[in-house]
Amino acid sequence: MNTKEKFVITVSREIGSGGRTVGRKLAERLGVYYSDKDLIRELSRKFELTPYAIEKLKGEKKNWFADFIKFVAPVSKGSVFVDIDESIDPGFRSEVSSDEVFKAESEILRAIASEGSCVIAGRSGFFVLKDCPNKLDIFITASRDKRIERVSRKQGFTPEQAGILIDDVDEGRENYIKRYTGTSRYDLRNYDLVLNMDTLTEDEAVDLILEYIHA
Repeated sequence: MNTKEKFVITVSREIGSGGRTVGRKLAERLGVYYSDKDLIRELSRKFELTPYAIEKLKGEKKNWFADFIKFVAPVSKGSVFVDIDESIDPGFRSEVSSDEVFKAESEILRAIASEGSCVIAGRSGFFVLKDCPNKLDIFITASRDKRIERVSRKQGFTPEQAGILIDDVDEGRENYIKRYTGTSRYDLRNYDLVLNMDTLTEDEAVDLILEYIHA
């Protein structure tokens, strides 16, 4: 990958791996735009859904909303998960399908990539942007114990709560990727570089990525 020309780096990651922070710090070191929560905000605005509802919509079958109402769970506000009551946001649109979300998500990703060099976290970027020239696809992983420890520390969860959240998010993201890309997010052939964060800090991971790019 040539950083002297317009480039795109996609960072797919497991929840609790530290991949979001790695992506942000990588973008900072390269001096380029970082796309993460702003994409979800745009989807939230477009479909009048909370970020958590969009995540659930992505991972479930097309007509999932009735089940979602029965399964009101922690909702993400920023980077913190908090409990909500049984009431449903009146802004929710029950007719929205995951197909619509994927289409909107893909359009947003392509628009971001067309504007200039950037780092894009998750969001099926490795697939949606597969035809982009000068692209690097990265996958950030970690052991389950490390992920549970990080989620517990960041969110104030018990290990048991963190484990449940990790399993829920993993399943939802895998379902989404399989449905719309025809591959598994765990198929390492989708990526140019895979990093296990068990023995790395976020800064060390960024250093390794930059070394790889420059090599």
